[in-house]
Amino acid sequence: MERKKVRVGIDVGGTFTDAAVIDHETYEVIAKMKIPTTHHDEDGVAKGIVHILNQILESQGILPDDVTFIAHGTTQATNALLEGDVARVGIIGMGSGLDGISARSESNPGDIELAPGKFLKTYHTYIDAKDLKDEQIEMAIDELAKQGAEVIVASEAYSVDDPTNELRVVEMASRKGLYATGGHEISQLYGLKTRTRTAVVNASLIPKMMETANMTEKSVKNANIKSPLMIMRCDGGVMSIDEVRKRPILTMLSGLAAGVAGALMYEKISDGIFFEVGGTSVDISVIKNGKVMIKNAEVGGHRTYLQSLDVRTLGIAGGSMVKVVGGKITGVGPRSAHIAGIEYEAFASSDQIVDPKVKFISPRAGDPQEYIICESANGKDYSYTLAGAANILGYIPEGDYAEGNKEAAIKAWGALAAHVGVTTEEAARQVMNMAIDKTMKTVNEMIEDYELDRSFVTLVGGGGSGAVLVPAMAEREKMDFQIANNAPYVSTIGVALAMVKEQLERTVVSPSEEDIKRIRAEIVERIVKSGASEETVEVTIEIDSLKNILRAIATGSTELRSKDLGQEDMSIEEMLATAAKSVDQPLESTMLAMQTGRWSLFSSESMKKSFFGLMKKKSTYASVLDREGVVRFKKGNVQFTKITKSQYGGWLGEFLDDNTIYSDANATIPKVFVFYKEKMLDLTGMQTKEQMMSILEIETEMLIESDELIVVAYQ
Repeated sequence: MERKKVRVGIDVGGTFTDAAVIDHETYEVIAKMKIPTTHHDEDGVAKGIVHILNQILESQGILPDDVTFIAHGTTQATNALLEGDVARVGIIGMGSGLDGISARSESNPGDIELAPGKFLKTYHTYIDAKDLKDEQIEMAIDELAKQGAEVIVASEAYSVDDPTNELRVVEMASRKGLYATGGHEISQLYGLKTRTRTAVVNASLIPKMMETANMTEKSVKNANIKSPLMIMRCDGGVMSIDEVRKRPILTMLSGLAAGVAGALMYEKISDGIFFEVGGTSVDISVIKNGKVMIKNAEVGGHRTYLQSLDVRTLGIAGGSMVKVVGGKITGVGPRSAHIAGIEYEAFASSDQIVDPKVKFISPRAGDPQEYIICESANGKDYSYTLAGAANILGYIPEGDYAEGNKEAAIKAWGALAAHVGVTTEEAARQVMNMAIDKTMKTVNEMIEDYELDRSFVTLVGGGGSGAVLVPAMAEREKMDFQIANNAPYVSTIGVALAMVKEQLERTVVSPSEEDIKRIRAEIVERIVKSGASEETVEVTIEIDSLKNILRAIATGSTELRSKDLGQEDMSIEEMLATAAKSVDQPLESTMLAMQTGRWSLFSSESMKKSFFGLMKKKSTYASVLDREGVVRFKKGNVQFTKITKSQYGGWLGEFLDDNTIYSDANATIPKVFVFYKEKMLDLTGMQTKEQMMSILEIETEMLIESDELIVVAYQ
């Protein structure tokens, strides 16, 4: 009998280490487990990974050969930066001629503040790169090591064009037994100052991450698992452990990326705000056109070249405590019952709440004595929490992870309500509204930043306390919501289902066909090194003409075939309703216009009157959905057509010309998206028709002449 193949995800959090086992074919969750994270063990967090891995596999009778994919996400890099638990870094700056004058200062970031009062210590020396001798490099390394540097960063002006000198430094430092890295290895963008800072932060994490990576990899091998261990990246993908050893900075914020990655795998979300709600804080991220939103991460208030998920964290969560001043409820959070070390009132039994009285405490030294808890006559204290308010107000579904004892919560909150002179339900409502006000401020900023249509946004709850906050917020704000499947384990599932991902950026003014081909070949080589099977790799090329950045993003799968996660196709009727809502048009005027591969394009037309009704203007709206019903593109004032590959030169050329705006100064080509087979190709950054056609030819070289493509254009 053929044995079941599985995927294993392990998520190492601040409090718990979670594991999930998922059926490789059906994506059904077979098993899930939590154990306390082993921060204080001599083997560190790796000990917990080994323990939970053995336990969860044994509990299901899973053999090592059954594991086809294993990955883990970790907060270790993030925690190291927040706590200042990083290595001291020596920087060798290099340059020559006039560039050398600025390179001396730009390669010297000084001590980098990671968090209030926590600094990354750096030492700097500068070498003129003209006629650079090995002896000069050796002296510089020895000098930095003598000062206390544990890791070496080589940073030369324009090393992205020629990394020879940086590589010489790295090789020589390695021979001396020091960890070392070059700025060009972390980013291919010009900008020595930001590139150096990103490389320094990366280098400071290498020793600690090497230790954990080696220990974890050894434990997976000792378990006789043949599948290579993958690690979660901060942009929602995974990479091989060898790549982590070189670029640990890419694991920063990876725990946050895992949650939204997991939600996207299971939920059919087009535009949404994802909330991973824990006990102490909520992480909020944006999904637009079925994709997570990425931005340059900051460290200590300084920009880096690290591309990570745009996550905003607030001190609002299931365990958030209530503040009372002058007989009035004044706030909720940021302190939580976890930080105060007090049990939730909602998880007590009703007979444990005896003659409740309110008591004021400072959860941490220096906190104001404004946080209120419930003192029971049996000598036990319980915290008033947001979870308690949500249980009282009836927002928690039966069987949910956050479901508590409503009777106990009502009993405890009776004392709080009496203290502030309102009913129990009014007290719970006041606290819930304060939590919603705090959270919606950030949600509204994100909706504005990413130009989302509020009427089409779905609020998605994940984490153990997703149902504590999201249903109440959706109700008050009149927005759609859903709680993610397996919400408490959504991060772990995200790790288990993640794809391999790589990104490469170069500073190029008006990229040529050759530039595009070169970066495409390079990203494919890099992602295969990171563990993807070449047959599964998909590459997206983007051109940012304002910043002169040529970007290649590659995703791939670790096995020979990618899956659609067993999602069922959405019916055309359901798709029609979704498409109409996405562009705010009536259902009766929306129609299925064309289909190809996994794509369906729906269109509708509207007439707008202007000049006192004397003139009419026709607008065509298009919404493109994938087979699962996720809206991947939506816009008004568009033109679209369906062509075969054989029509590139003729019909496509004419279509692009028809949608180009000509003026005395220049020709403004349209922004274009192309949909075919399983692929969506974004050509909006192209500056010329020739550039656009060149990328299209490269991306579709495997298509046959009769294969069909949908082309959408707009200005």
